[in-house]
Amino acid sequence: MLIDQQWPEELDALVAAPRNHILLFENEILRVLEIRIVPGETTPLHTHRWPGPLLLLSWSDCVRRDADGVVLVDSRTLLRPIEGTAIWSPSMPAHTLENVGTTELRLIGVEYKVYPALAPAM
Repeated sequence: MLIDQQWPEELDALVAAPRNHILLFENEILRVLEIRIVPGETTPLHTHRWPGPLLLLSWSDCVRRDADGVVLVDSRTLLRPIEGTAIWSPSMPAHTLENVGTTELRLIGVEYKVYPALAPAM
């Protein structure tokens, strides 16, 4: 099953926030990104069209805001995730991410353009 949110191409993470998103691999099924945000930095407004797992390489507290600047998630109010673990990330409409911590936030994101045939519905 093809997954494709119809958000503007210019807001794609690789186009809108290339300093923070590095393409590691891409084919017709998936895309793998390295995501890096240094302390004090806020990414430009961008989207993630496809869902998939995020592997946490290094953690720092962060605040995610929508296109209007409304806070969607403030990690300081959540349990701290364990480095080396992975979480599921849905498709994400336009947002920014501000690193409000003291260390670099670094993730590997695998974005599924197509769900594997046997994957359960999410």
